Formats: sequence, structure tokens, C-alpha cells
Amino acid sequence: MSESMSRSTPDLVFGLAYGELRRLAHAVRRNRPDATLSTTDLLHEAWFKLQPVSQLGIEDPTHLKRVIARAMRQVLIDGARRRGVRTKHAREEPAEVTAAERREDRLAAALLDLDQALESLAAVDARRAEVVECRFFGDMDVEETAKALGLSAATVKRDWRLARAWL
Repeated sequence: MSESMSRSTPDLVFGLAYGELRRLAHAVRRNRPDATLSTTDLLHEAWFKLQPVSQLGIEDPTHLKRVIARAMRQVLIDGARRRGVRTKHAREEPAEVTAAERREDRLAAALLDLDQALESLAAVDARRAEVVECRFFGDMDVEETAKALGLSAATVKRDWRLARAWL
């Protein structure tokens, strides 16, 4: 663990984690205005997944971002699964489906497809799956992803390009 993080208090870790979650939740909502979760819901569910922060064993701010990316992925996939279950039960009863509900259904299905594809990619090449998780769910740029995974920027760029093509 780095010296700065080992001396950190739980309040400092809380501030770093919560601030980063807030930024990521906002980025997800900005990039996907039809997302099934509100910014606040996404933020709070991801924060809940990270509890208790003091037991995460955070090594440095980059490690924290990687942990947060994983939490965001889990929250978004869980939300998509819940949406699918609700949709299935709702379709059993006759009701009109709004355009917004159809968009939410498509987004939930796309997230579930992405999650399944990432699981398949991880079975073939775990590093490329981690690159996608950092870039897509963690909203990390190439340099942040390289630092988080201990890779060069060139390797991250190549893995990102190949993973996107594979997916």
C-alpha cells in the first residue's frame, strides 16, 4: 500500500470514493440519457456495494478507481437484470408499452449482452476484459487505465481496439 493511502483516514477514503462515484454516475447519465437508473440511484447503489470502504484494502487512488469501475458495472448489470424481470412480469399482464419503456428495455438488454460478452472475453483474455471494464464502466482514459492495470498506454490502446472488435 502506498504511504499516502496507508496514512489515510476512513474519512479521506470516503471522500475520494464518494467523489469519484459521483463523477462516474454523472458521466454515465451524460453518456446515456436513457439509462434505467437515475444519477442518484446509480451513485447510492454503487456506494452501497463498496461498503465498508475501510475493508476494501485500497492501495492508491488508481486502485480505488478500478474498484469503483467494478462496482459501477455490477450496479448497471443488476439494474438491467431487475428491469428484465420487471418487464417479463409486466408483459404477462395486458398493458400498453411506452416508447420510454421500450428504450429502457433495449438498454437493459444491451447491458446484459455486454456483460455476457465481457465474461466470454475474460475467459479468453482477462486483461482485455479488464481494459474494457476500466474504460467503459470506470470512464477511465488510456493513461488512467494503463496505471490501474500496470500496463503501457500503447498496450491499453491495442487491447481496447482488439477488445472492441472482439465484442
